[in-house]
Amino acid sequence: MSRGHCILSHGFESGPDATKVTALAAAAETLGFTTERPDYTDLDARSDISRVGDVPARLQRLVELATRAVERGGPVVLGGSSLGAYISALASLQVPTRALFLMVPPLEMGPMPRLDAAPVPLSVVHAWHDEIIPAMGVVEWARARSARLLLLDDSHRLSAHVETTARAFAELLETL
Repeated sequence: MSRGHCILSHGFESGPDATKVTALAAAAETLGFTTERPDYTDLDARSDISRVGDVPARLQRLVELATRAVERGGPVVLGGSSLGAYISALASLQVPTRALFLMVPPLEMGPMPRLDAAPVPLSVVHAWHDEIIPAMGVVEWARARSARLLLLDDSHRLSAHVETTARAFAELLETL
């Protein structure tokens, strides 16, 4: 029997087989969680809507997937990278979520609401040298929520710390 279901959302210009969400899925499955990695590439390609595609439709897709997972029973954990982290956090406000795992989350996304999240166990991984999302804003956002925060000597893609990130996700799941 599954300990819960993890929905892991990739970042912009990435995909469901991206290195980080694949590593997170493997960590979760090792611990007895089922996983799902939605594909948002069709929505990311909608440059006619914004430079980062159709963010409202991305959020709606995740909310629908998470709602179905909740209806099937068992706790749902949401996680993602960059734009995937942003929609995961916002979706947690709309769907019962057991925990959140956010990698390099943007605090703002154009006309969309500022980053917010349900008051659930929360882990944030960010890069000191993130060239897109300054670290100090994320540090303050995480502090205000008493989140577990891991800051790494890396850039936005966190490519030098894939295994470290997967271990941090496993540590969050082990607490549930």
